[in-house]
Amino acid sequence: MAAIEILGLEKNYLVGFWRKRTKQALRPLHLTIEEGEVFGFLGPNGAGKTTTLKLLMGLVLPTAGTARILGMEVDDPRVKAQIGFLPEQPYFYDYLTAQELLEYYGQLSGVPAKERAARVEKMLARVGLQDAARVQLRKFSKGMLQRVGLAQAILHDPKLVFLDEPMSGLDPMGRREVRDLIQQLRQEGKTVFFSTHILSDAEALCDRVAVINHGELRGVGAVAELTSRMHGKVEVIFYGQSVPAALASLGAEARVSGDMVNAVLPEEQQEAALEVLRREHLKLISLTPVRSSLEDFYIQKLQPAESKGASA
Repeated sequence: MAAIEILGLEKNYLVGFWRKRTKQALRPLHLTIEEGEVFGFLGPNGAGKTTTLKLLMGLVLPTAGTARILGMEVDDPRVKAQIGFLPEQPYFYDYLTAQELLEYYGQLSGVPAKERAARVEKMLARVGLQDAARVQLRKFSKGMLQRVGLAQAILHDPKLVFLDEPMSGLDPMGRREVRDLIQQLRQEGKTVFFSTHILSDAEALCDRVAVINHGELRGVGAVAELTSRMHGKVEVIFYGQSVPAALASLGAEARVSGDMVNAVLPEEQQEAALEVLRREHLKLISLTPVRSSLEDFYIQKLQPAESKGASA
């Protein structure tokens, strides 16, 4: 059974001073996310990512189309007990402590009273906030607020978790902690659907990704497949203070960083490049094929159709 089936969801807004002009925030969207999948929803700011999440959460009504979550219609009240949600900029009453906030959300989400205290304690420990359980939220950093937001999203043990830009505004350590938590959720068999424009996080975490821009789905692909495609080039890294002229003559694009040189050249010049290093008595560090990155796929899908045709 699919975790999410999006069937032609569409959203239009009336904008302007007299609200007579229609803005299409989401064009008819068709998309399926499988159970147990970590799915990344990629796109620039204003692409329609948050609109899609709000439609799936039932926070706004679609102009057209529908969706099914865990086999149920998106407006089925039973859906709410099976999903968790972290908005991009969560707002919590900042005079509550982390413990009080989670106890409140535990009541809202139907966690039994006899289990609630233990569940709250477990979630605080899971997001690394056990020592700040009785600290008011107004004293929390952005990263700590994000972690307590994640705790409330998974407090009731949902099958499906929606995260809207979960790494936004976090420092490298905070991003690492959120990534680790998402990986734990995957290991538990939960489905995670998250929007982001941080491609390195999506590449590290996702089974599949979709790219959306101007409310239109531009492409869907498996990360493993997208990043395994070869460019017909190799990357040679070796110790050196400069780029040998013989290597440059092979068409190498090289840069020097300290006592190392990083050179990218056509695959057919690989043996010739190694011969240059042997002749110059330079020590090879690594030689690897250049593969496509998620960024390549993302940039390609954001290009207008006319520019793609021109470049082809």
